[in-house]
Amino acid sequence: MGACDEVYERSLRGATITAISPPVFGVTVHPLGAVGKRAVVVVVPASVDRPHLIYRNDYFGAPVRNGSDTVWMRERQIEAMYRARFDERRHATEALDALVAEVEAGRDTDRRAWLIGVAHPRIPRVGDRLSRDAARAVISKAADLTCMYASQMGVHPLESVDRFNPRPGLRRWVARDIATRDGRGWKESWVSIHHDGSVTLTAAVGGHRAGNTVYDEGWQVTSTAVECAIADLMALVRATAQTTGNDEYDVRVTVGWTGAEPLKILTWDNFGVRSDETSTPLHRYSPVEVTVNATESHLDYHRYVIDFAQTV
Repeated sequence: MGACDEVYERSLRGATITAISPPVFGVTVHPLGAVGKRAVVVVVPASVDRPHLIYRNDYFGAPVRNGSDTVWMRERQIEAMYRARFDERRHATEALDALVAEVEAGRDTDRRAWLIGVAHPRIPRVGDRLSRDAARAVISKAADLTCMYASQMGVHPLESVDRFNPRPGLRRWVARDIATRDGRGWKESWVSIHHDGSVTLTAAVGGHRAGNTVYDEGWQVTSTAVECAIADLMALVRATAQTTGNDEYDVRVTVGWTGAEPLKILTWDNFGVRSDETSTPLHRYSPVEVTVNATESHLDYHRYVIDFAQTV
């Protein structure tokens, strides 16, 4: 084997994506030795997508380690692996359901629309919980990251929470709303970082201020408010993942609204003037879900954020 240079490392990572199904993301390569670097350690993260199959022309197999050897799974083993995968998916959906129900509870969704964003790591973090300083650093880092994802001209939920003084909650740190205290209750927001790596963001997106003394109705939602909230949520996911060591996240965004009027999304024209055009009235907002790898390169993750915002 030649020296383990950058090209060789890329080929190893590429093989985990192109030669394996489903792909294995987050693989790291560590060359060893001071001269030549002719040995490497390849670290493969845990996966909930097992079994991973290797295809050779029209044939495929599912390898598994047996001590120092690699053997091929039998049919029963493959069946058990697929059953475990489906169970993991069901548990992931249940985890997102629980997070949404938890953060939506107590919000005045009959008076104004609320954007509810939650993210749960596919492999939850175990071990020591985040310290207050670490939680503060995560939220502050997310506030910096979100500037790259959405314009600062909109209303960002991270600007409406006490991100420098997170409070302890039930297995989480909570950045409490400060907008209401400061007389800006129309942009009330709440953020939490759970000890297992989950994050939640809740922000009032209906009834925003439209002028010095003019406010939208609770069922009127500005598109920029939604975009900024999604940018903040995705920034929180990335900052949390980098601190906790998580990588893949299941993310769900929905809008909580129980009022009589249908929701309407307000937009702006190319000159920054609010347009008279609105979305088709929505009597029910369908949640949007995506799975993202929060440890991807900045450019790739930025594309995740844009695609997700356009889907929502």
